[in-house]
Order: sequence, then structure tokens, then C-alpha cells
Amino acid sequence: MKKQLLAASLLMASLSSFGSGYQVNLEGIRQMAMGGTGTGMPWDASTIFYNPGGLARLKNIQAYVSMCDILPSTAYGNYQGSTRTIAQNFTPFNIYVGGTIRKDSRLGLGLGIYTPYGTGLQWDANWTGRYLVQSINLQSVFIQPTIAYRLNDVLSIGGGFIYATGSLDMTQALPVQDLNGNDATAHLHGGANGVGFNLGMHLKISDRFQFGFTYRSQVNMDLSSGTATFNVPASLATTFPNTHFESSLPLPQVISGGVSVNPLNNGKLTLQYDMNFTGWNAYQNLYFNFAQTVPNGLQNVNAPRNYKNTLTARLGACYKISKIVSVMGGAAIDPTPVADGFVSPELPDADRYIFTCGASVKPLPRFTVMGGIEFVATSKRNGVYNYGNFSGTYQTQAITPGLGVYYNF
Repeated sequence: MKKQLLAASLLMASLSSFGSGYQVNLEGIRQMAMGGTGTGMPWDASTIFYNPGGLARLKNIQAYVSMCDILPSTAYGNYQGSTRTIAQNFTPFNIYVGGTIRKDSRLGLGLGIYTPYGTGLQWDANWTGRYLVQSINLQSVFIQPTIAYRLNDVLSIGGGFIYATGSLDMTQALPVQDLNGNDATAHLHGGANGVGFNLGMHLKISDRFQFGFTYRSQVNMDLSSGTATFNVPASLATTFPNTHFESSLPLPQVISGGVSVNPLNNGKLTLQYDMNFTGWNAYQNLYFNFAQTVPNGLQNVNAPRNYKNTLTARLGACYKISKIVSVMGGAAIDPTPVADGFVSPELPDADRYIFTCGASVKPLPRFTVMGGIEFVATSKRNGVYNYGNFSGTYQTQAITPGLGVYYNF
């Protein structure tokens, strides 16, 4: 009975924290290469994400496609030794089609399909924290039809409706063994969806000064029919029944302000500065309701959270070497939303330091190719996970190259 109770409590503890620290800011290659800035300048059709109001500033319809390859690695250590996550890669993509409906029109229309949230990790099957997590994968795709209107030469506004779809896939070991000494396992999988909106305002004060403000709403991802599968000894089959579960995962609201400045008279240099306020305090609690529960076994969970809002500072620069080639660079400081006492191995998080660079080439008058790379390193964090009675030191690094193209019709 003690083993049954222990296994059930660990399962509930690990599930309560899968929502932390998985926002990505890779929705445009040029913007990624400039430290994630893009609120103040509508560079291309990816402004559908960064500032819908800028869509009415594009001179024509664009078709835009990009993809990134996230290569993360997390190290864990305690008094018993150290380990590192198994190498994986994740490939968020972005597709945008949009712009003004005809030359000199004030009206802009567009559609964006992009991936603002998603990540994962996989630990060795026998690592010391396997009873909390062995692997986790979170994915999301946002679909955003957008409309924008240029009120005058200075001000344009825009907005888009968001339909979001995503999935969760998670595996962990349970601290009971079969006759051969193999750990039992729990596997959770489910799809989720939600709705929201993205609003933006763009101000072009002059050719040298531009400003932008955006509000992306919180999106509640409702998971209504997930599957929980338990591979346990026959004697525990009634304690851990295969069943369905439901939950809701809030993806936080983001408020951004940005400025774009051309300090040189020749217009070759563009400097950008963005601030992003992210409402991570939406994670006050996280629940899982199972279709079938068992006394002294599998139980529903309503775990308290203590996430905090964050303010991210981003700085970027673009220098136009010629009419064909431009180079970009940037940096950002992204504080962690995860409070002390909630640092778990599912998605360990700490303050992030981000450095980026890239280039764009325009080989044809209507065709542009962009490449960029982002390097992220977290500070080393001594983390304690109270619910799982687990602690250790974590540090994460990630390298993300990306490639994108767009065509002006």
C-alpha cells in the first residue's frame, strides 16, 4: 500500500508543473536575428504576429515561410552526480500571407499560421528524477486571420482572431517494479485547443522614428479527452487504471511596446528596442481530472502554482550593407516566471540570456532569403521542487538556427 500511495503522489506532483517556461519568440527570422524585436517596425508579413497594425504598412501582398531548429540541452546535478538530457530538436514553423489589397490601399488583410509555444526534453530512462519525468513534449499551432487599416500617414491599427491547437505527450517512471526489476511507467497524451486575439497599433512618426504597441490575449488551452496509460504489474492494474483525463492550460497574455529608430541620415542602420510584459501569473493552479479514480490510488489533482509575471527587454540592430545584403544582431534578457519551490525537471527554468545574429539577401527584386541563429543560456539555478521532494542544480543552453523566405507579389 505504501508503494501504491507513493506512486500516486509522485504522479500527481509531476503533472502539476508541465506548464512552465515554454514560450518561444521565433515567429520571424529577421526579428529573431534582432533579439526578438519587431513591435515597432513592420519588416514583412510576419508583422501579423509581431504587430497586426503594421500589416497596413506593407506595400503589397507577401507570402512568407520560415522554420527554426531548436537544439536544447539541460544539465542536472546533485550530491550524487550529474547528468544531461538526451539530444533532441524541435522545429517551429511560420507561414504568413498578407499585405495591402492593392497599391496605395489603406486596408491590409492576412493570415498567419505560427508556433509561439512548444518545447520538450528527454532524460535518460534510469536517471535519478525518472519518477518525476522521463520525457515531455509540448506543441502548439496558432491560426490567425488578420485585418488592418491605415487611418492616416501616422497611425494604423489591426487585429486578428486566434484559433489555437496543441498537444501534450509525457512519460514518467513509477517507483514499483515488475519481477525483472523494471520500473512501471505512466504515459499521458492529449490534444487541446483554445481561442484568443491579437491587437496592434503602429505609429510612423517619420522615416526615422516608428513605434508599436500590441496586446496578445491569454489563450486557455482546454484538454478534454486526454489518455492516461499505465504499464504496471498486474497486481497494480486496478490502482492505476487506463483512463481519460481533462485539464486546461493557460497560455499567458503578452503586452509589448517597441520603438524603431534610423539614426543615420542614409537610412542604412535601424535600431530597435522592445519590452514584453508576459502575464505568467495565470498559473495560479493547474488541475487534472481523471475519468476514473481509485481510493488510495489514482486521484484528481488541483495543484497550487506561484508563477510570476515577467518583463523582457530586447535590443536589435539591422545594417543594410547594400540594396541586396543586410546583417542583423541583437540580445535580450528574459527573466524566469518560475518561483522558488516550483523548479522541477519537467521544464526547469531560470533567467535566460539571449544573443542573436543573422543576414538577409535579396537575389531578385521580389524575393528575399533570411537566415539567423539564436543562442540561449540560463543562469545556473539551485532548484527545489517541493511537491516532488526533489532538488538539484539546473542549467540550460539552446542553439536555434532558422531560415526563411518571402516573395512580394
